[in-house]
Amino acid sequence: MKPFVKTILAAAAFAGIAAPAFSEEISFWGWRTEDVAQYQDFIAMFEKENPDITVNLRMVEAVSYGTILKTALAGDAGPDVMMVRAYGSFEDLASGGYLMPLTDAVPALKDFPKDALQAETLRSDKTVYAVPFAAQTMMMLYNKDLFDQLGLAAPVTWDDVKTDAEALKAAGIFPFANGTAAAWQNEVLTFGMGASTMGKGFYEDVINGKADFTDPRFVDALTRIKDMGQYFPDGFVGLDYPSSQQLFASGMAGMFVGGSYELAAMKSLNPDIKIGVAPAPKVNADDEGLVAVYYDGGYAGNAKTEHKEAVTKFLNFLASKEFGQAFANELSNISPIPGVTFDNPDLQAVSDLDKSSIPYMMLVHFRFEQPSGSTLVQENVQKMMAGDETPEGVGKAVTDGIATYYAPFQKN
Repeated sequence: MKPFVKTILAAAAFAGIAAPAFSEEISFWGWRTEDVAQYQDFIAMFEKENPDITVNLRMVEAVSYGTILKTALAGDAGPDVMMVRAYGSFEDLASGGYLMPLTDAVPALKDFPKDALQAETLRSDKTVYAVPFAAQTMMMLYNKDLFDQLGLAAPVTWDDVKTDAEALKAAGIFPFANGTAAAWQNEVLTFGMGASTMGKGFYEDVINGKADFTDPRFVDALTRIKDMGQYFPDGFVGLDYPSSQQLFASGMAGMFVGGSYELAAMKSLNPDIKIGVAPAPKVNADDEGLVAVYYDGGYAGNAKTEHKEAVTKFLNFLASKEFGQAFANELSNISPIPGVTFDNPDLQAVSDLDKSSIPYMMLVHFRFEQPSGSTLVQENVQKMMAGDETPEGVGKAVTDGIATYYAPFQKN
């Protein structure tokens, strides 16, 4: 308790009058500027149950958030509670001693999915430092109304995708809305479209050191993705991400390779759009259809906070089913909190797809060192889609880059 507060309370007691009610204030920072209204609602839920605690929210533009947060923490001016990225992007904060260990402080974490906890666990000490807040799924999206109008079925195999693409093209509609000008979209293409062709076996072999990215399964996926470039919009190599979204949301394109976060984004652009979701296309109809999944970030506590009890209460609320349900309902995101249900049929459809998945490989496993797997895939697939690299060349470049720090790829 601050000295001036103690003084006021002591004076009140001496005078024989009731002490005034004080609300302990904690700060909460994040990067979700588009979700301020929803987070204010979540905070109101918490404050109703904890009237002695006030949570002050500050959202910062995502592109600047990491730098602003690290600078503030280094200067002992950071928030009490903060959003942190997952995997390699949060480890410097945890290893630097800025984050509270949560393994014991938040008992509900023991019931979270293992993959969700891994996303916010420091590799060196195996300690969880943040409450995971959303699963994101890389997959195929399609416009249900356009498909119904043309008598098309949801794509299952690569042959189906090509058939649907030809029908859309003949109707004067762009088959795909995707562009490749934004580098990160090339990673989405790679795993949102290629996961089923790679298969769980390829993923497990890479992680176990039995295969690298020159493997025929990875090269085959890239070859098929490159071939689909013929159905992308004219000039797609210069098409930016917001323009791609507009093409799909407006009904000018029938398919889009993207993440589950696109469901809410597309609805915000066109509330009437009806979106179908599907796993990455399969080579054969009896193959397993897969999506690629990662966890977007977590909620962490400042290790140097002066309000540890209040912060711990808030973090436990952020790990509760009550919060997870509100998060799913208001933000149309997949919460990893056990017991959360999805009234939104689109979210339920994504949740069903997640039952057959592989991790979003580069972000989950190869974003801890430089050059990161994400950067290698993004840059080289971008070149491939522009016609300046081959699928085989991409596989070699990715393997050679990761081999600089990943021992299983270091061959004599």
